[in-house]
Amino acid sequence: MARLHQLKTFTSDKGNLTIFEQLLPGTIQRVFYIYGANSSVRAGHRHVKTWGALICLAGSCRVYSHNGTEERFFHLDSPDQCLVLEPEDWHTMDNFTPDAILLVVANEPYDKADYIDEPYPNSRFAPELA
Repeated sequence: MARLHQLKTFTSDKGNLTIFEQLLPGTIQRVFYIYGANSSVRAGHRHVKTWGALICLAGSCRVYSHNGTEERFFHLDSPDQCLVLEPEDWHTMDNFTPDAILLVVANEPYDKADYIDEPYPNSRFAPELA
């Protein structure tokens, strides 16, 4: 199941330094970010083998995750929070604030065959994608 981590942050009069390490298995293969999403619902899939880490660098958004058994909502609103999604976590992201920037880090490169778009049949929340 998806898990929210508090990232180690060092604070000084020069600002903050937050560390992202040892949260995903393997090596980082892909990095992208989502911004200007407004009221869109993003994602709507799970993976065969890819793990993902989501960090809202600015603003906030909501993430829904369902692993076939358990479903949960997460509110990302701080750059020192990281939500790690396992491959079986069918997920969506929505409720983006106008200034939201959502960073996504993955341990696999993009591969269309790695995506499973259908939500679990027992999901209570499966919004239509815009």
